[in-house]
Amino acid sequence: MNNKRKSLSIMRLLALLLSLAMVAAACGGSDDAGGGSVAESDTDLTFAIVAPSASDDLAFTQSMVDAVKALGIEPQITDGTFVVEEAASAIRGYADDGVNVVIAHGTQYGASLAEIAPDFPDTTFIWGTATDTQGLDNVFAYYPEANEGGYVNGVMAAALTNSGVIGVVGPVEAGDAVAYVNGFAKGAEAGGAEVNITYTGSFGDVALASEAAQAHLTNNADVLTGSAQMVVGAVTVATGEGVPWFGTQANQTPMGPDVVVASQVYHWEVVLEQMIEEIEGGTLGGKAYAVTLENGGLEIEYNDGFDLPDDVKAKAEETIAGIIDGSIDAGV
Repeated sequence: MNNKRKSLSIMRLLALLLSLAMVAAACGGSDDAGGGSVAESDTDLTFAIVAPSASDDLAFTQSMVDAVKALGIEPQITDGTFVVEEAASAIRGYADDGVNVVIAHGTQYGASLAEIAPDFPDTTFIWGTATDTQGLDNVFAYYPEANEGGYVNGVMAAALTNSGVIGVVGPVEAGDAVAYVNGFAKGAEAGGAEVNITYTGSFGDVALASEAAQAHLTNNADVLTGSAQMVVGAVTVATGEGVPWFGTQANQTPMGPDVVVASQVYHWEVVLEQMIEEIEGGTLGGKAYAVTLENGGLEIEYNDGFDLPDDVKAKAEETIAGIIDGSIDAGV
C-alpha cells in the first residue's frame, strides 16, 4: 500500500471512530434493546458488569450493557478490562462491596472466577460466553448459538454478492466468534458463494481488522462480515469502498449506515430474566443458558437504510423459520 492509500485509510478510520463517539454521546447505551416479550424487572438485586472493551463498542460489551438496561436495571460497569488481572480485581471488588450479581462478561475470565466465586458463596456470578459453570453453585453461564444468525447472514450475503466471493474478518478462533464465522460460512456456501476467512488473532486490534478487510477486497470479495470489537476497522474499509457489511453481537448500523445490511443482535435479557427468577427463588447458580433464534435471544435486525431486495429479505425470514423448526441445520 502506498503512502496515499495509507493516509486515506487512517483518515477513514479516524472519521468512523469520531462518528461512533458522536453516536454514543448522543444516544448512550440503548434502553430499547428489543428482545420482544421480555418485561422490565422489578428486582431489588444490584448488578455490576466487568467487560473487556468499551461499553459503547457496538459489539460484545455493549450487547450485555444494553441487555441489563433493557430490564430496567442500572448496573455498575467496569469496562476496558482486557487484561485479565485487572478484570479479576474488579470482579472481586464488586463482590467485596456487596453487589448481589456480578457479570463477568468474557470467556477469558473463567480461571479467575473459579478462584473468586468460592470466596463469596452468597454472591451470584454470571459468566460468559461459556457453556458450563465450572461446577460452581453460585455461577450461571450463558452463550449464544451464534452460528444460527451467522447462517442467516451468510444466506443473505450469498444472494447479494456479484463476484461470488465473500470475506470474513475474525478475531481469535474461539467462543461465539468462531461459532458465528462457521455458521456464516455454512449459510453462504449453501447459497453457492466462496467464503475466505481471516483470523487476526486479536479481539481489539482495529488496524489488523482493517488490513484483513482490505486484503479480502483485493482478492475479489464484494461482501464482508466479522466479529468482535475490532471490526470497526473492517467496517471502515467496507464504508470507504461501498461494500455490504453484516454485523453480529450488537446492531452495527451506526458504524456504516449505508453499508450495514443486517446484524445478528444478542438479547441477553432473555436469559438474564430467567436467572433473576432463579436467584430470587434461592438458586444462585449452577445452570447454563443459551440464547437462540427460537427463544428470541438472537434476532436479525435489518438496516432500514440499506436497500435490501424484498426477495433476499424473504429468503432470510424463511431461513430463520427453518432453523427454528429444525428443517434447516445451522450447526457446525
